[in-house]
Amino acid sequence: MRSVLLITFVACCAATASPAQLPAAKTDPLSKPAAGQRAAACSATEASCAEAASKILSQVMGPSPLDENLRRLTDEVGGRVTGSPEMAKAVEWAVAAFRAEGIDVHTEKYTLPLTWAEGETRLELLEPVKFPIRLVAEGWSPTTPAGGIEANLIDIGYGNEQDFARAGGAVKGAILLAWTDLGSTWADLFNEYTQPPAVIERAVKSGAAAILWMGARERLLLYRHTNIGDAKLDRIPQAIVAREDAMRLARTIGAYPGKVRARFSMPNKIGPAIEQENVVGEIRGREKPDEAVILGAHLDSWDLGTGALDNGCNAALVIEAARAIKATGLVPRRTIRFVLFSGEEQGMYGSWQYAQAHRAELDKIRAVVVFDSGVGRVTGYSLTGRGDIEDGVREILKPLASWDVTHHTLDGDIGTDNWDFFLEGVPTLVAEQDEANYMPNYHAASDTFDKVDMRELKINTALAAVTAWGIADRAEPLGKRLSRGEIERLLKETHLDEKMKQLGYWEPWQSGTRGRKP
Repeated sequence: MRSVLLITFVACCAATASPAQLPAAKTDPLSKPAAGQRAAACSATEASCAEAASKILSQVMGPSPLDENLRRLTDEVGGRVTGSPEMAKAVEWAVAAFRAEGIDVHTEKYTLPLTWAEGETRLELLEPVKFPIRLVAEGWSPTTPAGGIEANLIDIGYGNEQDFARAGGAVKGAILLAWTDLGSTWADLFNEYTQPPAVIERAVKSGAAAILWMGARERLLLYRHTNIGDAKLDRIPQAIVAREDAMRLARTIGAYPGKVRARFSMPNKIGPAIEQENVVGEIRGREKPDEAVILGAHLDSWDLGTGALDNGCNAALVIEAARAIKATGLVPRRTIRFVLFSGEEQGMYGSWQYAQAHRAELDKIRAVVVFDSGVGRVTGYSLTGRGDIEDGVREILKPLASWDVTHHTLDGDIGTDNWDFFLEGVPTLVAEQDEANYMPNYHAASDTFDKVDMRELKINTALAAVTAWGIADRAEPLGKRLSRGEIERLLKETHLDEKMKQLGYWEPWQSGTRGRKP
């Protein structure tokens, strides 16, 4: 990813931020255009796009409830796994926060296939040596049998075909230790999700009893995610072992091949299907209220930390963007919906259900803008192959020219709540962000409120609000809804078809379960 960018602010913010707080701008990107000039993204009731952006920025950069909203979500609600009581409290938090700012808000229900919570996960070495092992259950992993699994520990390396071939028949009935690389970049994170499916498939076919994944974080930091993409139970019991403990296990297995035996117990609590909710705030458009732009983020998190970077900060960002736009008195040409999705950590389940429920109106959803990478500086948007919308996005962001946020890419990843809208042909924008402190704390016990840089969060909020406003208020739609054939061509051009096959999303696309119908 790109290095951290310097960002400049404009004279409009001077009333709400001192020179010591914000760097001086070389030029004023929000200065009024020459007489007669008028950009397509401008409101009919404003002198210019720049004036609209100036009003939004003044609201965002001034005093606001942003940090207190986030503190309540993270410190008081805490980690909020979809389907849990904490998730219900997070929905209440979001509804109350929208209402406090005069935003029309409602919730939309869908059915989650099951609920999941971790029990008391334990790994006890039986012979030939003993030492304590720190580990946590992989999300949506099935429970071990009553009394646990007593079996040999087998090191399968990275779990490729050669690794399994070397292990041979020893894999059957064994507890497998699978290696992972240390994660520090977005590419590392993607590998963290693409490696497991093939390993799990080989493990199941070979008759393994369970898989222990070597943690990808250092300093005994425990974290959690899931290797499923449809909110259903995984195929085999799995847990994540603290990296240093996993490496010690590997050394022990190497010293005593075929002789290291352990008892693995993971009594996860699995419950029946349950209704869950997405939270939807709305500022209704003045001319085309039946057309809408969605600004979204996911409200759910994992439960070891308090979900501040992933993704509480951006849930708070969405609410703050709504507050700022509402406070300006500006009314966009089209409706802006501010959507907080649940079920994102379970394969973007909540946004998938939202897209399905709103399928009849997707022709009039003009764009979906998603923030989901902590508080790293935004460098532009990932447009997921939609080169046709790039000029429009650049036009919308002209008032922020000095911010250097136009490094847009046509790349796309499968991993956040734009995905099912993209598969339905709707233009999507995902914030491209520097890693900042996201990767070291990703899904981990260390993902807490103190990791959030509020200044950076305000900067990103301003960008999000200006983007949503600009798309909603421009005279022409940002881009068309694509046909299934056009989506298929994009999948091939971006190589997302290959990623979908790796992650198990290809069959649902082919069958029409997810995405635009064949």
